[in-house]
Amino acid sequence: MTDLPIQNQPIELARPRLQTQGFMNFVREIVETVVLVGAIYALVNLATARFIVEGPSMQPNFHTGQFILVSRLNYMLTQPDRGDIVVFHYPRDPDEDYIKRVIGVPGDTVEIRNQQVYVNGVALDEPYINEPCSASSCRDEIFPTLGENQYFVMGDNRNHSQDSRAFGVVERQFIVGEALVRYWPPTDWGIVNRIAAP
Repeated sequence: MTDLPIQNQPIELARPRLQTQGFMNFVREIVETVVLVGAIYALVNLATARFIVEGPSMQPNFHTGQFILVSRLNYMLTQPDRGDIVVFHYPRDPDEDYIKRVIGVPGDTVEIRNQQVYVNGVALDEPYINEPCSASSCRDEIFPTLGENQYFVMGDNRNHSQDSRAFGVVERQFIVGEALVRYWPPTDWGIVNRIAAP
């Protein structure tokens, strides 16, 4: 048996691998999460808006300082209806936003007679108003029939509201959306859902 010469070869130790693949996966997940959150935030902002109620015009159903969530999406699918509570850009200054109740829709004729609101000759049942309208705030008047895309709006606090009686109709293009939820302060939280409308 012949002895073979033993060659001295250096023994290579296993080198630790850098965990670059794991780190890159982590970075990718962070980026994907940030993009997803950004997309959801943008979608929510497109579908909704947030407003703060100012003034007494919608008492007793809304008060100064309440925060409300307004759906833009509702009126992408349907049109505003009588009784809806809407936020709109004030026609005389679109930088201002108002909240009121829709009283008349396209084709309607709104009339005030003996402090009572009539639509198309029928007296409205209005359990949502703050108090009976005074003779000075609700003078007898027949308003022009609403044209296409025109809405007549009034505050629930008739004696302390600047609304279509003063500034006229609201064009559809100025309506931001329908009030959906009061979310601040927490004690006032609740779904609006056409408050007190029959």
